[in-house]
Amino acid sequence: MDRMHELVKKLNDYAYRYYVLDDPVISDGEYDKLYDELLALEKESGVILPDSPTVRVGDKPLSKFNQVRHRGKLFSLDKCQSKEEIRAWLEKLSVDGKMPLCSVEYKFDGLTINLTYENGVLTRAATRGNGEVGEEVTAQVRTIKSVPLSIPYKGIIEVQGEGIMTLSALAAYNARPDVVPLKNARNGVAGAIRNLDPKVTADRKLDMICYNVNYIEDGNFSDGKAMLAFLKENNFKLSTYCKYCSTPDEIMDALDEIEARRDKLDFLIDGAVVKVDSTAMREELGYTQKFPRWAMAFKFAAQEATTTVRDVVWQVSRTGKLNPLAVLDPVDLAGVTVSRATLSNISEIRRKDIRIGSRVFIRRSNDVIPEITGVAEHTENSREIIPPTHCPACGAPVIQDGIFIKCSNTRACANTIVSALSHFCERDAMDIEGLSDKTLELLYGLNKVKAFHDIYRLRQEDFDEVEGFKDKRTANLLAAIEKSKLTTLTRFLYAIGIPNIGKKSAAQLEEAFRTLDKVMSADKQQLSALEDFGDVMADGVISYFSDAHNKEEIGKLLDEGITFQVKQVKKGIFSGKRVVLTGALASMKRGKAKEEIEARGGSVADSVSKSVNLVVAGEDAGSKLDKAKKAGIEIIDEAAFLKMLEE
Repeated sequence: MDRMHELVKKLNDYAYRYYVLDDPVISDGEYDKLYDELLALEKESGVILPDSPTVRVGDKPLSKFNQVRHRGKLFSLDKCQSKEEIRAWLEKLSVDGKMPLCSVEYKFDGLTINLTYENGVLTRAATRGNGEVGEEVTAQVRTIKSVPLSIPYKGIIEVQGEGIMTLSALAAYNARPDVVPLKNARNGVAGAIRNLDPKVTADRKLDMICYNVNYIEDGNFSDGKAMLAFLKENNFKLSTYCKYCSTPDEIMDALDEIEARRDKLDFLIDGAVVKVDSTAMREELGYTQKFPRWAMAFKFAAQEATTTVRDVVWQVSRTGKLNPLAVLDPVDLAGVTVSRATLSNISEIRRKDIRIGSRVFIRRSNDVIPEITGVAEHTENSREIIPPTHCPACGAPVIQDGIFIKCSNTRACANTIVSALSHFCERDAMDIEGLSDKTLELLYGLNKVKAFHDIYRLRQEDFDEVEGFKDKRTANLLAAIEKSKLTTLTRFLYAIGIPNIGKKSAAQLEEAFRTLDKVMSADKQQLSALEDFGDVMADGVISYFSDAHNKEEIGKLLDEGITFQVKQVKKGIFSGKRVVLTGALASMKRGKAKEEIEARGGSVADSVSKSVNLVVAGEDAGSKLDKAKKAGIEIIDEAAFLKMLEE
């Protein structure tokens, strides 16, 4: 029994270091060896300690949920959606014109869970329910590895938090061929916790963030800070963001900061929570029937809504792919009226079971076209989406290319050619200002431009039949075309439309090979060695430059005078170093830090890999820091980084 107690304590400590602190101290193999030893002892003795990590794997399915009463009532939060309302609420709290100290935290968008511990052991977990009575979900919550099964505090205590499914866990789950895709992370966690089979919960790889002591049998806390410190001391996972503010303007700045972070987080938030920090003031303010008067939720504009799919149109891309686009009943989403959403490809449509006439969930983030994340409900009018058999632009038969449908006539399909020409002229490509999609369509229709090199053969008289082009406008456009001849290799590689090569990967090709000739002659081994370059990207590059038509077109472009600026290799303290920036820097924005590194001879990577040899860790550094520690990569903090810049 002594060895079992020792193993349970060790394994729980290792799990806490890994899942809560992001600071692993042993390898997965070492952990598994100790875990297997414990499992063997439990099998041999027939004894399982209440806080043994083996109880996390999921017990037998339950026949029903039991109703349980919380010791302390779980209140919901009053909500507002404008800063004016927040300021008015803060004004009510002020004493002699001075606002009390308040905390600002993330408002997690998951499922509220109440944990009960007695004598240091997790004895019960329950949903919020009506605030007084919830459903017992202990077996399910035990599978969440960030929930401690035992804690140092030995009294009776209830700890409130939010069960969440991270977006990365959702993506990994939905990528599996053996599961029905989840509609969103919120449904993912709610369906997992409120499932009678705990093995389903374990399969979703949930997380839990704790933020409140709902009941404690011996006393109280002086303020919110002390309560959070207590939770941390007792091994609960806390939010990475909690800012203390003493003026309304500081509150507004914190709300802006959280909203700016929203799309970069690996979990859903739908707002921020502002709380009075002083416990004495909380008690004085008290509660309404539903809400504490000392807390307020600030709700952000919704990024998700439901609407009906009315039709599907198929657009032909510059590579000849037929991209399905859903036509929706207009709906307001994050302050914008949305009437279309991307559908990706026919395989994704079938996997999500999206149909015309069905109500669907749509989500919008980072100001991009919304995507349909899942089906809310089918209706009696729902019908299957049938892909076209012929290209909607040129009428040629379509062909299947992996998961995509493509036009079989890409060399002559008008939509494909005009889309490719438009991409070639983009600001991040050859940067030819004035050659809009409409102008390119007109020039194509007049048989003036059929390929990239034709752009550089345009003359004043070619615009005589193009509506809206007078002498000055034509002269400006021809000057922009001439100016674009001096470009960078990165811009050129991006412009010509190599399959799967975007701006970032084009820059990597320039950095690795320096000249167009070397890029064109690179083999698969050389290309696959580049960071984040897999076989698909390497094959795309090789296939593009092996094509006789493409090589001929590049030759014609060079004949028209395309030349490349030679990128100077800078030297400095970061020479030869590939650096990853993670977390927030107080002294500068990430873009500025990237410029400073590159100005001193270094390069900046987006992710930790074997090619990275330095990580700069700012505030709230996350999984990249954890990965760097595991890989033994040198890590410095912001102070050390600033010192390097001074040198």
